[in-house]
Amino acid sequence: MNETERQEAIAAQFEALQAEEATGADLNLDVILDVPVTLSLEVGRARLPIRNLLQLNQGSVVELERGAGESLDVFVNGTLIAHGEVVVINDRFGVRLTDVVSPSERIRRLR
Repeated sequence: MNETERQEAIAAQFEALQAEEATGADLNLDVILDVPVTLSLEVGRARLPIRNLLQLNQGSVVELERGAGESLDVFVNGTLIAHGEVVVINDRFGVRLTDVVSPSERIRRLR
């Protein structure tokens, strides 16, 4: 199963869960609570030629397309789910979610 088929299967399952929820049927989410997912944060992106990439060394600075102070993108398994800002908690970085993408919008983006 390729990535697109996997995402379509997940979207179909999610739509089925939403349909059950709309009809008032009891949902047993216990079956998916232990499924691991990958959470990633994107500060920004940069596009540069290989020539410039090969010239990078310690101390080099790469300018990102996103401006200072703009929110981060929060992805789960490659799907945008929220935007947030960096926070520091007990000398560790964290992210405070400032805007969460609605479930219907997440499904729309899968297609």
